[in-house]
Amino acid sequence: MSAIAANIAKPDRAGSDRDPRGRVEPNLKDLMSLYRPASLLPSWARSIRAHQSGGYLSALKGRGMEYDESRPYQPGDDIRTFDWRVTARTGRPHTKVFREERERPVYVCCDFSPSMFFATQGVFKSVQAARAAALIAWKAQQSGDRVGGLVFSPSAHFELPPERGKPGVIRLLKKLVAAGELTQSQTSETTPGALAKAVSRLKRMAKPGSLIFLLSDFREFDDACESDLARLARHNDLTLLFINDPFEAALPSASARGRVTDGNSDLEIAFGDRELNQRYADNFNSRYERITKLSSGYRMLMSRLTTTDDPLLVLQRLLGLY
Repeated sequence: MSAIAANIAKPDRAGSDRDPRGRVEPNLKDLMSLYRPASLLPSWARSIRAHQSGGYLSALKGRGMEYDESRPYQPGDDIRTFDWRVTARTGRPHTKVFREERERPVYVCCDFSPSMFFATQGVFKSVQAARAAALIAWKAQQSGDRVGGLVFSPSAHFELPPERGKPGVIRLLKKLVAAGELTQSQTSETTPGALAKAVSRLKRMAKPGSLIFLLSDFREFDDACESDLARLARHNDLTLLFINDPFEAALPSASARGRVTDGNSDLEIAFGDRELNQRYADNFNSRYERITKLSSGYRMLMSRLTTTDDPLLVLQRLLGLY
């Protein structure tokens, strides 16, 4: 299923039917134009888990604190905040002082593995991921949060530390566009493990209290990835967007033939075999149910986003759960 569908039947709701290229590759102008629609998304700062200085009540997990300075130790200070480096340098005991954060880091992580360059309807999964990521990033900027993330594939890996303001969002959007361009390496690369490596790296990047969005078709979801996501969810708010094309969930039941291509060669497929169709559907449902179980077990938000959905509507329903 890493091949690219040759014939995309339906135009998407964002107007890309007027620009067919925009249905297979993310477009910077398109992603920039999502700034206003992003304001229609629910705020993820509405739920109250911890009071915090600044403009809103945060949904932060963990301490939600950042280092401010070190000062001489005073009786009653928490031993866990002891600053061993300054103590060793000065010869006097010092403790770290923390301040409550006024904004939270938001990580938007997009999978651009070869299987994401696929669709039979609507837009490519890679385009849908880029649009959803742009909406999330703009909402984070509008909320006064810092925007960072990961954009990854088997052949590329971009790490973006959280940054304030529109420059942080634009930096992310440009990486999404670059990663979403159709190149031979992206559509033919078969080295596995990009998702697991990215999640492992994210586990080291994100400090407790971060808000993390992971957008992927999860075709490379494995035990290592599941374990690292569970660890991330213990100290962060994690949201998963499971992106798929309707064709991936179920094959046509009627006898028919279809053609797929990777840009170099074509493959013709016969449909209508009931037993084959059932095995195909079971395989998809097994992966989907495994991710759903992980999400419910670790209080992650999760939603499916198909290639024919309006990402704004899907995100409105999903973020309304915060």
